[in-house]
Amino acid sequence: MKKIYAVLLSCFMLASCDKFDEDININPNQPSNASGTQLIANSALSLSSLSSSPSAQFHAQYLSETQYPGASLYPEGGTSFYWIYQGPLMNLETVLTSDNLSATEGPVNNQLAVARILKAYYFWHVTDRWGDVPYTEALRGSENFTPKYDTQESIYNSLFAQLEQANNEITAGNISNDIIYNGDVNKWKRLANTIRMLMALRLSEVDPAKGAAEFKKALEAGIMTSNADNLAFRHLADANNQNYWFGQVSNQNREWWALTERLVNELKPVEDPRLQVYGAPARTSGEYVGLPYGRVEGLPNVTNYSLLGQAIWKQDAHIQLVTYAQALFAKAEAAKLGWIAGGDAEAEANYNKAIEQSLLQWTGSAAGASDLLSQEGVAYDADNAIEQIATQRWIHLFMHGYEAWAEWRRTGYPANLVEPDGGRAVPRRNSYPANEAFNNAASYNEAVQRQFGGQDNLYGRVWWDK
Repeated sequence: MKKIYAVLLSCFMLASCDKFDEDININPNQPSNASGTQLIANSALSLSSLSSSPSAQFHAQYLSETQYPGASLYPEGGTSFYWIYQGPLMNLETVLTSDNLSATEGPVNNQLAVARILKAYYFWHVTDRWGDVPYTEALRGSENFTPKYDTQESIYNSLFAQLEQANNEITAGNISNDIIYNGDVNKWKRLANTIRMLMALRLSEVDPAKGAAEFKKALEAGIMTSNADNLAFRHLADANNQNYWFGQVSNQNREWWALTERLVNELKPVEDPRLQVYGAPARTSGEYVGLPYGRVEGLPNVTNYSLLGQAIWKQDAHIQLVTYAQALFAKAEAAKLGWIAGGDAEAEANYNKAIEQSLLQWTGSAAGASDLLSQEGVAYDADNAIEQIATQRWIHLFMHGYEAWAEWRRTGYPANLVEPDGGRAVPRRNSYPANEAFNNAASYNEAVQRQFGGQDNLYGRVWWDK
């Protein structure tokens, strides 16, 4: 009898479960699906990770390791891009393919445009680091676990079109939950065109005609007009959204990174005001002293070298990703290349203004610009303009290492980045994730053979790196 009662009670409880789940076990204040602008905001949270890593700074040789030099010796091995696909890109794709975006969060067209701009920016980063990557067949979830690798050229062409579409889509009306521009879609529009212009400049060696055409169209559509337009990720004075470098330097007391000798030797002789922001004086001498990159023999005494400046590692420091000064350097180079009118006069004007705006961005004041621009080697020289523009761009892009590394690969400047002790030359790309050879073998092998003759390593060149 007890057994029968137990069975009946179990059946009653099981039969009641559906009713319990439906009526009680749902929190009406917690939506089961994120909204479009919430997904956009969540994807934006990953932007700082495109810059905030030691590896990024080693690729551009901004920082030298003081304790564990192994990572700065450019070790062979794959680098994962999965987190970018699985996180921010999947969120953005969900927005772009949704039929349920709510106009209560701002015009639907504007939500789509912002998602399109961020998606283009992430894919630009991915393809510039790895080369050909999954694109047209990517982000389909269980529908396709083995997407083909699209050529970098075709990805660039698609991204140009996506950014143009975003520019044309944007209409009046801001959007909600915007952690980058506080909903200002006009700033998003200027960002889209600035990204498109910077992408166009990447084509300077591989397809200058296409690059010049895209550059002009982006410029005419309207680019950034001040540092207020910068794509900047703003950390908070809060452990849940703090600067990566704060966790390393302050919380864990790691004095593992010093400014490179190359960087200090560029800034110190001309009394560049940015040096006081980028680094701290060596504790033993009170002078700015750079550490040779990739040194293996004997660990250096960290008190003898300039470590990261507090403004760089403070908890709520900003990460600058796409900036007005970058746009001005791009215009200076375009004028020198003949892509836009004005020749050396236009190139010099934009070069000077780029340095002025860089100082304003980094130090809060452009007061030292005229003195800096009068220094030998910094003052515009028509015979060495491309090298000057590229070198000053490299200085400006401090701590945005992957972007600076891409520009170094394109231009070759600064010309004297070093080969570390016992290591390899500066890489030309990142190797694909190690498990791609197993997870997506056919697509991976085809891409590696097409680009690099079957060798997936650090020294195959991406499409625009000629």
